Amino acid sequence: MSKRNKNVNKDNKKFWQRYAPIYSLFMKHADAEYNKVCDKIKPYLNKSMDVLELACGTGMFTYILADSVNSWKATDFSENMVKEARAAGKKHKEISGLSFCIEDATNLPYKDASFDAVFIANALHIMPNPEKVLVEIKRVLKDDGIMFAPTFAHGEGVGFAIRSGFISLFGFKSYMEPTANEFKEYIENNGFKVMEYDKVGSKLAPICCMIAKK
Repeated sequence: MSKRNKNVNKDNKKFWQRYAPIYSLFMKHADAEYNKVCDKIKPYLNKSMDVLELACGTGMFTYILADSVNSWKATDFSENMVKEARAAGKKHKEISGLSFCIEDATNLPYKDASFDAVFIANALHIMPNPEKVLVEIKRVLKDDGIMFAPTFAHGEGVGFAIRSGFISLFGFKSYMEPTANEFKEYIENNGFKVMEYDKVGSKLAPICCMIAKK
């Protein structure tokens, strides 16, 4: 990795480490949209599945979905995010198959074909090396494994522009800003077969509910 990329990754991690304690509060406004995303995803889940979550943040999706599968491994590269996610568990019922750990999504420690599904929400566009992440997702997915990648649709709601502009003042950076159609094309160009990419939520800040197969 070049010195520049190392610095970018370091700065990116610093931002999320600092932001972790207030992330859930800041994203509280998106609860309704997140619930709609989960309603879209739950029919694809069953109790025989082992799922890996990347960039779990403070567990806003984790605690809604993890009880629907056999095991749910929630990961994030920010130690503080994982700390906040674990702490959030006190507000939820215990989920036996749920575990948390700190991992780099571009260099996962898991064997090939380890998971039935990978869940990564609102993260690919804020990662400096999203293509590397997608390569790792394909590697750890079983044949016909599913990737869930719900992501805010850029340029399709003033709410997103307002939110992005505000948090950019604190050092937030998006490395790509795709519309729903552009995101679909991007996922397909990286070797996945898109099954659904419906927009859900409000017109102010729609989320592209991306569901794709390996």
